[in-house]
This record gives sequence, C-alpha cells and structure tokens, in this order.
Amino acid sequence: MNTRNRSSKGFTLVEIMIVVVIIGLLAAMAIPAFQKVRQSSQDKAVLNNARQLAAAADQYFLENGVSSVASAALVGATNYVKAINTVAGESYPGNYTQGVTISIGAVAGSRTVTYAP
Repeated sequence: MNTRNRSSKGFTLVEIMIVVVIIGLLAAMAIPAFQKVRQSSQDKAVLNNARQLAAAADQYFLENGVSSVASAALVGATNYVKAINTVAGESYPGNYTQGVTISIGAVAGSRTVTYAP
C-alpha cells in the first residue's frame, strides 16, 4: 500500500494550535484596554450628568434666592433637567447646596466621581 498518495488538504494540529495561541494573546492584550476605555467612558458620562445637575441647581438658586434644593425640583419633564440617565448604576445625591462638591457614588458598584461646581 502506497501512503504517498494521501490527500494533504486541511490544517495540521500544530498549525491550529499556533492560531489559537495567537488569538489568545491578542485577546489578553485587548480585554484590559477595552475595560479601561469603558471605565473612562462611564466616568465621563457621570461627570457630564453632574455638570448638568450643577448648572440646573445654579439656575434654581438664582431664580428662587435659595442656597439648597432637592433633586426632585431639578429633574423632571417640566423642570431644568428632563431626565438623568444612569450609565453604570450610579446614585446621585438627593439635595444640592450652593458651592458644595457633588459626589456621585457607586459608579459601576465601586467608584465615586466628584464634581466641584
């Protein structure tokens, strides 16, 4: 029996393993970079929400001559900010005081973002 006439179509196990290792290395480098970009994006979105709330609070302070306001007076369909969309399960403060730093807690369950108006 002549074994030289066998068909040599397809890939060998070694070639397949080399491709799998290369893909694994690429994934190992890409996943941490993706997570860092995702965290940065979430923090920027939360900071933007804080800026909107601070601007709304400042407008409320000017119009009403007070130095403290509840978030219910700022956020709503007929209020200064139509809606605050959470991006990472964060929690915003219930009250805002003029000149006090705004801290948004539990961003993605572990981080805190602060904004000083």
